[in-house]
Amino acid sequence: MRRFAALITLTLLAACSTAGDLVPSMSPSNSPTVAVRAPRFEDSKPHEWDSGTPWNYAVHGTDVSKYQTSVDWPTAKASGISFAFIKATEGGDRFDDYFNEHWARTKANGIPRAAYHFFYFCTPAAAQARWFIENVPVDRSAMPPVLDMEWNPQSPTCRLRPDSATVRAEMTTFLEIVERHYGKKPIIYTSVDFFDDNDLSTFRGYPYWLRSVAGHPRQKYGSHPFTFWQYTGTGIVPGMTGKSDINVFNGSEAAWKKWLRQNTH
Repeated sequence: MRRFAALITLTLLAACSTAGDLVPSMSPSNSPTVAVRAPRFEDSKPHEWDSGTPWNYAVHGTDVSKYQTSVDWPTAKASGISFAFIKATEGGDRFDDYFNEHWARTKANGIPRAAYHFFYFCTPAAAQARWFIENVPVDRSAMPPVLDMEWNPQSPTCRLRPDSATVRAEMTTFLEIVERHYGKKPIIYTSVDFFDDNDLSTFRGYPYWLRSVAGHPRQKYGSHPFTFWQYTGTGIVPGMTGKSDINVFNGSEAAWKKWLRQNTH
């Protein structure tokens, strides 16, 4: 009789259980990497795309620095932000005030992210690489580090414009030091004018993240390959205050997942 009563109790408990009770809850780290496929964000200064529209790409992301304070990452992710580039350092002595917050919160919310360094032409590349390494932890789950190469004519302290051979040599120094430390080939971010001025079409062997807000990269960079494309600096992203940079991954969702598997371990 006691065995029969126990069986009845187990049956009642099972009947009271729900599917949610039986399946482990999904933590941010194992949630889908693409919440919204091919999102179409609003833009405060939209460009009229005549070809190669960015919303034809499946995977979109953003890039942030201290100017994007306290981002609501769950909301941004739910709106279609599937990755983030986060500013870490600049030159040999500047560390972004919000790097640690952005770095921790993107990871907590399952958003693949990479740290980037803004290059400063008045400090040797080796010193800049050491500064980046000092401030950005090794995290095998992170995307490869990024070197941001662009002119900065508004800089109050350094407006040097070295010749193209010097620029490429300095880039090589920084990239090689950083790659050795993190074990991942860095990504190069650049703009159209910097790319042209420094003959970066000849600087191969690295994945590129190209800025092109007034035309598809193939219109501005020719046939140069790219992995990411920054298509606006005036986007409107839920969960982010003010104007936002928005980027796409150059490939399908399946290609994105493959790229992540290859670059975040």
